[in-house]
Amino acid sequence: MGTISERKRRDGSKAYTAQIRIMRDGATVHSEAQTFDRRPVAAAWLKKRETELSEPGAIENLTKPQATLADAIDRYLKESRKQMGRTKAQCLETLKGFSIASKACRDIGASDIVELASELSDGREPQTVGNYLSHLASVFAVARPAWDMDLDRTAMADATVVLKRLGVTSRSKQRDRRPTLDELGALMTYFGNREVRHPNALPMRRLLAFAIFSTRRQEEITRITWEDLDAEHSRVLVRDMKNPGEKIGNHVWCDLPAEALRVANAMPRGDARIFPFDSKSVSASFTRACLLLDIKDLHFHDLRHDGVSRLFELGWNIPHVAAVSGHRSWNSLKRYTHIKHRGDKYDGWEWLDVIAPQPPPQEAPSEETP
Repeated sequence: MGTISERKRRDGSKAYTAQIRIMRDGATVHSEAQTFDRRPVAAAWLKKRETELSEPGAIENLTKPQATLADAIDRYLKESRKQMGRTKAQCLETLKGFSIASKACRDIGASDIVELASELSDGREPQTVGNYLSHLASVFAVARPAWDMDLDRTAMADATVVLKRLGVTSRSKQRDRRPTLDELGALMTYFGNREVRHPNALPMRRLLAFAIFSTRRQEEITRITWEDLDAEHSRVLVRDMKNPGEKIGNHVWCDLPAEALRVANAMPRGDARIFPFDSKSVSASFTRACLLLDIKDLHFHDLRHDGVSRLFELGWNIPHVAAVSGHRSWNSLKRYTHIKHRGDKYDGWEWLDVIAPQPPPQEAPSEETP
């Protein structure tokens, strides 16, 4: 049923083509071929394929329309009842534009996934490539058991190991950048001057302070409503909190340090949200200010890191800090515990009184002398 033919390449090396042709009633019903650099490898492939094709119904299955990876992605996006984040959906849609998406599911092996990762690496960091493949792995996990689409989970697992070993993918880098008080002072001065010139500008000073003292992420801050704020118990309901397994619908109550509650209460109550702004606008404003002030390598998310580190510097233990930060895994907080000094970095910070002034203490009514 199968033959191996030898040919000489232009560079003098030899190539061995293993070919299978299946005839029925004098007609060819199936033909396929693969070329290898060594005859033993070609023979091994030939033997394996002949065994597979001898299985009942194998030839009939070959003539059926085969689902492609793009089909599997589309079905995953359509039928997943669990709401997924915008980033995951965008990544999967992007992957449909690569050549692997047009391949039949049954034909996709580890080498195809490795090739996809190589294409993704053009202009992307290893951690970003890893994120793309992590989202694709979700499709591989359900395609065969749910829809009988022949995506091989083993191929994805093998490719993942190879790509990590080669450095094509990696975990997200842990940042240790924290703003200095001088940098924060420069930012507060800049944004304060802007608010004087443009009264309708984003209240970036309060946004920065709230990010630090609450340890909340940028997108979380702009979603918080006044109804989510429990001032009596100094806590806030964080909706759709980011975590590795699930984001949409993951609502978590988090404690609010006194300084964060003070900043929140300083905001006007004319909107349902405490900070009714677009998170992308907040990020763009922060980045632009850092460029103008020549503040190097500082991201808005670094304010959260600074806030969590501050709580440990105050002597708080891991469960106490996790109640504020919302970390589910205490292991992820261990990197913050190796602090260099104790005490409150923001003790006496003058900007807190500027952006969230305390009301003057009320004098006790004097007793009238009859």
